[in-house]
Amino acid sequence: MGQGVHMQELPGIGKRYDIDLGSPTQRVSVVVRRGDIRDLYVFTNKGDEPTAVLELTREQALKLGAVLTGTFFEG
Repeated sequence: MGQGVHMQELPGIGKRYDIDLGSPTQRVSVVVRRGDIRDLYVFTNKGDEPTAVLELTREQALKLGAVLTGTFFEG
């Protein structure tokens, strides 16, 4: 996997991607479930409980990714 991104297989569920943000108190995890649903977990402290959880469809995840990478343009 890419530098700072760790993937774990979740049997019967899908895959989890943990993204290293370079801070011990901030991290993001994405679970890609079967059926093209993505769960975005945001952690802002060292605990195991996420601060925020979003369930995204494939299309919503693509839009978010486009904005984050700067490839989204208003027309």
